[in-house]
Amino acid sequence: MKLYFAPRTRAVRPRWLLEELGVPYELVRLDLARQEDTAPGYLAVNPLGELPALVDGDVTLLESLSICLHLADRFPEKHLAPTVGSPERGPYYGWMVFAEQSVDAAVMEFYRDARSPERDVSEETAAKARARLTAVLDVIQRGLGDREFLVGGAFTAADVVMASILHLAHTLMLLDGHPRLLEYVRHHSQRPAVRRAVVG
Repeated sequence: MKLYFAPRTRAVRPRWLLEELGVPYELVRLDLARQEDTAPGYLAVNPLGELPALVDGDVTLLESLSICLHLADRFPEKHLAPTVGSPERGPYYGWMVFAEQSVDAAVMEFYRDARSPERDVSEETAAKARARLTAVLDVIQRGLGDREFLVGGAFTAADVVMASILHLAHTLMLLDGHPRLLEYVRHHSQRPAVRRAVVG
């Protein structure tokens, strides 16, 4: 397997999962400052020039969510996804998609503002973004309750995806009103696989 990667991108999510799995893979680092993501060699892998991309034999996957779903199912013996047909499988899918579609979108609104402070955002738009983020975080906090993991009693790929996005939210100081989520992020950020995944 070959993962195309750059730090501080969504490629950290599948790299974290690969480190949790403990399976061999090749890491291809792209230097975004040198625009290596737009080089012909990489555009042959991903015509959009976006990260991440995973090449696994004859299969090429381009979205972090699809890569994480694929990897967790490809190695069922690692138990990073509930078994097909189990009661936890539906909630697992639910949290994976909610994290990528709802949580990531809400957090990225604030990330764009932090990266481009000159953006002209009306007070009404900012208030709507804040309300949406609060509603999304409330859903996670209620769903998590006092548990350590999102699904069942074990760490899964859903925790990889969710904790990755919430870590960005924490960096942007967006979790102050959600102490349970702050605790969740801090706990999972201490996993050895995370430390390996975020290195350069």
